Amino acid sequence: MARPMDMCAAEATASLLHVEENFSACLARIDALIFKPLLQAEPSDQKGKENFKLFLLLNDRFQALWNLTEENYRIVKQKCSTSESFCIQDIYIVWKGDLFLSLYIHEAWKHHKTVLKQFLTDFTSETSMSLALYTVLHKPIRDHIEQYILLLTKLNEVLKEGSEKDVVTSAVKEYVKLESFVSQVLDEACFTKTLWKSLGYKFTDMLCVPERRLLEDSRNLPISASTNRSDRILLFDDVLVLIQGNSFQSFDLKLVWVDENCREKSTPGLYGLRIITPEETFFLSAKDPQMKAVWQWKLNQAIRQALNGKRDFPLWGKTGEGTEPPSCRFFTYVFRLESKFKSASYEGEWHWGKPHGKGTVKWRDGRNHVGDFKEGLEHGFGICLVPRRSEDRYDCYKCHWYEGKMRGYGICEYGNDMVYKGYFKDNVRQGFGILENHSAEHPFKYTGQWENDKKNGYGVWEDKDRGERYIGTWLDDHKHGQGIVVTQSGVCYQRTFHADKMVGSGILLLEDDSVYEGNFTEDLTFVGKGKLSFANGFILEGTFTNKSGQGLQTQGILNTSNEQPDERITKTQLGLKEFPVEKRWKGIYDQFLEFIHSGCKEETEESFTGFHIQTSKELRKSQEYLFCHRGTEDISWKIEDILEELVLLKELESLQRYLEKALKSSLHPLGKLLKALTIAFQATYSGIGANRHLLTMAQEEVKYYAKKIWEFYQGLLHLALEQKGQMPAKCVDGETSDQKACSVVLPLILPCFYPELFMLYMLYHEREDDLYCQGIVDLSLFPDIKLLEFLDVQKHLWPLKDLTLTTNQRRSLIKDKCFLSATECLQKLITTVDPREKLLILQKTYEEIESTVSRVVETDYKLPMDDLLPLLMYVVSRAKIQHLGAEIHLIRDLMDPTNQGGLYDFLLTALESCYEHIQRMRLHQRENCHLSHSS
Repeated sequence: MARPMDMCAAEATASLLHVEENFSACLARIDALIFKPLLQAEPSDQKGKENFKLFLLLNDRFQALWNLTEENYRIVKQKCSTSESFCIQDIYIVWKGDLFLSLYIHEAWKHHKTVLKQFLTDFTSETSMSLALYTVLHKPIRDHIEQYILLLTKLNEVLKEGSEKDVVTSAVKEYVKLESFVSQVLDEACFTKTLWKSLGYKFTDMLCVPERRLLEDSRNLPISASTNRSDRILLFDDVLVLIQGNSFQSFDLKLVWVDENCREKSTPGLYGLRIITPEETFFLSAKDPQMKAVWQWKLNQAIRQALNGKRDFPLWGKTGEGTEPPSCRFFTYVFRLESKFKSASYEGEWHWGKPHGKGTVKWRDGRNHVGDFKEGLEHGFGICLVPRRSEDRYDCYKCHWYEGKMRGYGICEYGNDMVYKGYFKDNVRQGFGILENHSAEHPFKYTGQWENDKKNGYGVWEDKDRGERYIGTWLDDHKHGQGIVVTQSGVCYQRTFHADKMVGSGILLLEDDSVYEGNFTEDLTFVGKGKLSFANGFILEGTFTNKSGQGLQTQGILNTSNEQPDERITKTQLGLKEFPVEKRWKGIYDQFLEFIHSGCKEETEESFTGFHIQTSKELRKSQEYLFCHRGTEDISWKIEDILEELVLLKELESLQRYLEKALKSSLHPLGKLLKALTIAFQATYSGIGANRHLLTMAQEEVKYYAKKIWEFYQGLLHLALEQKGQMPAKCVDGETSDQKACSVVLPLILPCFYPELFMLYMLYHEREDDLYCQGIVDLSLFPDIKLLEFLDVQKHLWPLKDLTLTTNQRRSLIKDKCFLSATECLQKLITTVDPREKLLILQKTYEEIESTVSRVVETDYKLPMDDLLPLLMYVVSRAKIQHLGAEIHLIRDLMDPTNQGGLYDFLLTALESCYEHIQRMRLHQRENCHLSHSS
């Protein structure tokens, strides 16, 4: 229960009743004389309608104030006329003080500049205008606030200490602040009015805006601008104006920053403030620190109020509210001065006078950039649209930027249907990249190195119309230097090129295994001196001519002494000397190396390692992943977590598990590197590039990939250790980097390249595998017993129960299941791509054969080579593995070097002997058939 007030309080209440009654009557007269007549009918003309809207707004505020006053008057009168006790809570102006204050300080006029200006000009003279405004808007309200303060002060004096007195004391303070606020607003209006009178028409026409108020004038509070750039400085509530002679500059306060931590070197003894705007920076200099402090405070307050869109209340701001305006802001600005952004509009985030953060720039010529900015320049990821002059289309760059220029990975979708995916530097294509033409007229694809926006260095060009692929070196967008051309028909040749033209002699590998060495034309016609080696071993060497209508002619020597073709010729491997593996795809490795050298900063990760992204949709998702949404499942692949985890990997087994997981992820740097290498490999060796003469190039490339991935893993590990102040551990097992790459990394990455690589092995061994398969077909016609006899397997090793039975009885007893477990084991050879696992399968097959024989002889039996080969031959013939030659060759090329000379090497050699023996059997059978037909 609130306490009843004493007699003095009752007198104060009676005075309040009198004040409210008089003020209400005053408001009623204003309403009757001004508002009702003006609002009786809505005007029909446009100007009148705009004025009418303004008066409706003003009337709403007026009626709200009047209603509040009437409500307060009604409650006070009711309490005074009854015997009820009167409480502080019954006084509106105390417990609803915030509502009163909001009605008084509402700045509705600011949103109706044009109408307000027109309203003021409707008065016939300055005197009548001033009188009207003063009568309607100023005097009654100022008098009323003053009376509130007097009454509440008296009431406060008679109250005893307690909660009620605290409430009234607080209300008195708020109304005193309101009185000061209204006085300042009116003083500013008078101050501004005086200024407009003192300035010439040129300035007033440009600067005079009805709601604009002057906050400070350098003639009143002396301060000067640097380098004599102004005679007078005016601080308004929305702009800062520098006047010099007959011209002036104005700066929107929303884009003005004040730096107090400066001192002009050219003017010792002065106290300066650095004023920063989007395009200019200058100094304001005061003669003493007090003057500087006042200007600094007024500038900061004006900037903060402009950003907030309202004045401070109270005048000095609320307790605890900072006087410094925020350094980071969001605003739209059109650049005027000469710069890369001249006449462009920027909308976005700012920091200390420069675009900084997210933003959009639009130029008048149609260019458009949306993305990240840093210190006034494009920096980070951005999307830039550039209109094409001759067409109604755009080039769209989705790229990473560094200090205002494209740098790092990006995708450019050109308006002519071409798409570039690759790296940029200084706004041009630089490093590794793919250019593809999707148009129907001349579709092509280039994958390779770029320098200064042109194809330079090692690259692969696929002409889809001609069905050709060029693998070789480039110079300024031309094929230049050594190159290999592979055609869809299977023809392949290596030549020297000069500005897209073939020069000198070369080697031409035909689809029938013939090989021509010498000069030939673009349509592959032999000309001049040359040597043609046929598949049957014959060699034709001489001079070749091709006259119109006469066909190909030659003068030379035909050598028929060779009965067998020379595999060194028919299986010639191209590009090994001309394109050293360490010089291929340097552009990919350089980016990852630079990423490690830069400290693996997360904000630059996609710039360096982004080539795993191949579509615009993926690019957007990647940016969202980096900067916006991170799922919990992906947290472990943040760079700091990656480096932290690398330090903890001590055991080889845990390292292998980690690398396997990392290489499969498109979010881990090593996984991104593997993706880029896979794209390059497929661009070279898939489709048209599947040619047996490129096998050695491909397999040494895959091994080199493993080596580089191991090096980059080591680089990440060293960086992680350096950040922890540790030294890298020395290799204790004596293995070299190449051995580690082969044993640890190669098996993990091989699945990515296996389809294309194994196809090359299959093509390389096509002839041998054909003979082998025919031999397998022949051997499959033998029943088990006959086959064991044919292969000279010693009878005591046959897995049969009763050798006294007849052949038919024995056959029915074993039902062709001889050495079944070993056969089924060997058949698993084609189920894995890992050379290690293939060798383990081979070892398991050997163990199954030995185990079966041990059961037969009923003792632990170790097979000597003489016994093993026939048995292994039997198992191979029954396993019927296709492309066994390709399998053996792949295992031999990619097996761990540490296995050479050991059991695995021995077993692989045995398997190889079986494969060759089956071929020879079929070859001899074919020759015998040929001889019998001849006779």
